[in-house]
Amino acid sequence: MVFVGPGLLIFLLIVAVPFFMGFYYTFTEWNGLDLNNAKWTGMTNLKRIFTDDGRFWTAFGFTAKFTVAAVVITNVLALALGMLLTRNLKGRSVLRVIFFLPNVIGGLLLGYIWYFIYTRGFAAIGEATGWHLFNLPWLGTPATGFWGIVGVFVWQTSGYMMIIYIAAIIGVPKDLSEAARIDGASAWQTFRSITFPLIMPAITICLFLTTSNAFRVFDLNLSLTGGGPGYSSESIALNIYREALTNSRYGLGTAKAMIFFFAVALITVTQVWVTKKREVEA
Repeated sequence: MVFVGPGLLIFLLIVAVPFFMGFYYTFTEWNGLDLNNAKWTGMTNLKRIFTDDGRFWTAFGFTAKFTVAAVVITNVLALALGMLLTRNLKGRSVLRVIFFLPNVIGGLLLGYIWYFIYTRGFAAIGEATGWHLFNLPWLGTPATGFWGIVGVFVWQTSGYMMIIYIAAIIGVPKDLSEAARIDGASAWQTFRSITFPLIMPAITICLFLTTSNAFRVFDLNLSLTGGGPGYSSESIALNIYREALTNSRYGLGTAKAMIFFFAVALITVTQVWVTKKREVEA
């Protein structure tokens, strides 16, 4: 109790108790101020979400599309960097630090930095060079806003995933790769048949982390586009935040949060189950 007790108490007070209270407030109409003034409404909030809240489902669709793009690009880039920086390159330790550094910067601050880059930096480069890429309204349209957020998420997250992949790649027995090369296997065949199966535990971890982080994206969304133009780039987390804290409809916001929780839990558990199954086969 001396060692576990304080941490367990904090976890219960900050995580467990509010989580289970959320189930209760899902079925209430509550303004978030008076704990004794939560009016029980039954399934009203859930019915409203499923039948009369198109904005929530638009946010859900954006978040799902964002998650797919962000997870794929982040993990492909991180794995490529991991393979590159495990080779005998000069300055590879420095490069590892450089690629990891964006993960140290807080999401909200990082978002405002990239907001300045997109709106001022790219405009200056585009004016000087005439390149169409830099003259695009990167945060001004639904399509460019989407890829603008994806780009910053990948830039921030891939360095952290790279470290996990590097640790896994270093752990692959070298004698297996050497034997494959002696037998005439190409670099791609060696990676596909030896390296990739043996680093599946790292792939499971990285896919889980990037999937959960992408679904919960909030700070980058708030600081880069604010959910705009209109509500075309509004994530679920931002939609829930505005419903509860801006509109003071905590009951409805909590109901959305519960739906969001179960959706993310189902997706991440399925992903872990599928990749864990590949680990067993490997």
